[in-house]
Amino acid sequence: MQKMTTTFLVIGHLILLIPLFSAEECIICDYFVLVGEPIAISCPIITFPVLHSDYNLTWYKNGSATPVTTERDARIHQRKDLLWFIPAALEDSGLYECDVRSLNHTKKKTINLTVFKNDNSLCFNGKMKFEQKVMSTKTGKVTCPDLENFKDEDNSQPEVHWYKECKPGFLEDKRLLLAEGANAVLIRNVTVQDRGNYTCRMVYTYMGKQYNVTRTMSLEVKKGPQQMRPEFIYPNNNTIEATLGSHVVMECNISSGINGLIPFWQVNDEDVDSFDSTYREQFYEERMPHGLLVSGTKFNISKVKVKDYAHKFFCHVIYGSRQFTAYIKLERPAQNIQGYLIGGGVSLVFLVFFTLFIYKIFKIEIVLWYRDSCHPFLSKEVSDGKIYDAYVLYPKNRESFLYSSDIFALKILPEVLERQCGYNLFIFGRDDLPGEAVISIADEKIRQSRRVIIVLVPEPSCYCVTEDVSEKQLAMYNALIKEGIKVILIELEKIQDYAGMPEAIKYVKQKHGSIRWKGDFSERSHSASTRFWKQVRYHMPSRKSASSSGLPLLPKDFNSLEITTEK
Repeated sequence: MQKMTTTFLVIGHLILLIPLFSAEECIICDYFVLVGEPIAISCPIITFPVLHSDYNLTWYKNGSATPVTTERDARIHQRKDLLWFIPAALEDSGLYECDVRSLNHTKKKTINLTVFKNDNSLCFNGKMKFEQKVMSTKTGKVTCPDLENFKDEDNSQPEVHWYKECKPGFLEDKRLLLAEGANAVLIRNVTVQDRGNYTCRMVYTYMGKQYNVTRTMSLEVKKGPQQMRPEFIYPNNNTIEATLGSHVVMECNISSGINGLIPFWQVNDEDVDSFDSTYREQFYEERMPHGLLVSGTKFNISKVKVKDYAHKFFCHVIYGSRQFTAYIKLERPAQNIQGYLIGGGVSLVFLVFFTLFIYKIFKIEIVLWYRDSCHPFLSKEVSDGKIYDAYVLYPKNRESFLYSSDIFALKILPEVLERQCGYNLFIFGRDDLPGEAVISIADEKIRQSRRVIIVLVPEPSCYCVTEDVSEKQLAMYNALIKEGIKVILIELEKIQDYAGMPEAIKYVKQKHGSIRWKGDFSERSHSASTRFWKQVRYHMPSRKSASSSGLPLLPKDFNSLEITTEK
C-alpha cells in the first residue's frame, strides 16, 4: 500500500528517512498491502529526468526471466509502467524487479512487496501503518496517501470514508474538517487526545468488480509551545481522612514562572477565616533550586468538627482574567475491617478446632445426650422389619454355668441393656427353644437383629466347640456380607494376640476396634452410666430408655445362683 521509493523505508516498526535526491539509490524499495486489496507499484527509476523520454519498462518476478503479462484481466499484470495486483494474495509477498532500457541507459531496481493480514479484531495491522506527526495547539492534517492511481473508469476518484481506531463517527467533533476531496482530515487546536490510528477507506471498481482500498495512519502529537499558566501541585481534587476532633493542616501550592500569584482558600464562596473564626490561613512563596517558583498557602483546622465533613475546601488562584481552582474534602477514616476479619477468622478456626477437640473427647456423651434429649422423636417404632436390637454371641462353657462369659452374657448384659436401657436382645441359650436347630435359628435371629454383639475371652479352647464355631461363622457371614449388620466386639479380658481368632473377627477388630470390660461382677458394674456401658450404648441403635417391665431375662434357677468367679 505504501510507496516507499522517495521518503520512507519501513523495517518492522522502524522508519528510516531517505534523502529525496537519492530515492533511486534505495537498494530495495518497500510496498505493503492488505490481503484482498488492490495495489499499483511504480518503478522508482522513471521518476528522474535523466532518463531519455523514449524508454521501455518491463516487470519481472524476482528470479524469473518471464515478464509479467500485460493482459488486463490477469490478477497480476503490467499496465503502462505500473505493476498491478487486483487483488493481492498472501503468496504475492516477495521481490519484483523493474527493468528500464533506453538508448543510453539500462537500469534495474528491486521492489519488495509485503501482503499482510489485519490484527485480530482490528481493521489494520500494527506493523503496516503510515507514521504522521502534528504539533499540539496548532492545526494538523491527516492525509490518506497513495490514492492517485485508484480512479474509476470515468476518471473520478471514489468517495473516501474515515475511521478512528476502526470506529466511525469521530468527524462529529466540530474541530475536524474534511479537506482535499475527503482525502485528508484537518484538526484545529490539536490536543494529545487526537493521537491514534486513523483509517481511510474507498471502494475501487475495476472491470465490474469492487475492491476495498484502505490506508492506516498512526498520528503522533508533539507538544508545541504553550502559554504560561499556573499548575496545581496540590491539592488535586482529592479527599483526605481526618478523625473527628483531630488537628488538620491542608496545603495548597502551585508552580509557575509568574511572580505575585497568591492562592487562597474558600468554602461556600467565603474566605475560610470568614466562614469559621477558628480557621487559619498562611501564605508562602519560595523558589526551587531548578528555578521554578512555588507559591502556596496553608489552611489550618485546629479541631475538626462534624460540619467540616459536609464541605469542599476550594483553593483558587487568579491569573489574568481566568481563575484556576482545585479542592480537597475531608472524610472520616474507614473502619479497619481487615483486623475484624482476621480476628473473626482466627476465632472461627479456633472455635472449629475446639469443637472438634471437645467432640472427640466427649463424642460418646454427646451422642447419648442427643439420643436422650430427642427420645420423643427417636422412640417411634423402627420400620426396618427387625425384631431384636442385638443378637448376642458368646463362648459357651458346657461344664459350668458360672463361667465369666455365661454370667456376663446371661445376667449382666440383659440387666443393663434390657432392663435399664430398653433394648431387646436375643441371647442363644436363653431365648431359643429346646430341640431347635442351631444353624437355622441363628440364621433367622441374626437377620431379625440390628446389631451382633460378640463376647470374646482369651481362652482359645472356647472356640473349639463345633456348635460355637458354626454359629460364629454364620453370624459373621450374615453381619458382614449378607446383611451388612454392625458388629460390636466386647473383650471380657485383655486379648494380647488375635492370631488364633477367626479371620472375620480379626477384620472387625482392625476396622472398628473392640470394647474391653474392666468391671467386675458386683452390683456397681451394672449401671448403664459407667464408661463401659456408655461405649456399648454408643454402638447400639437408638432406643428410648425403659424401666423394668417384667421382660423375661434368665431362667429362675440361674438368677437365684450365687455369683462366684475363679481367677
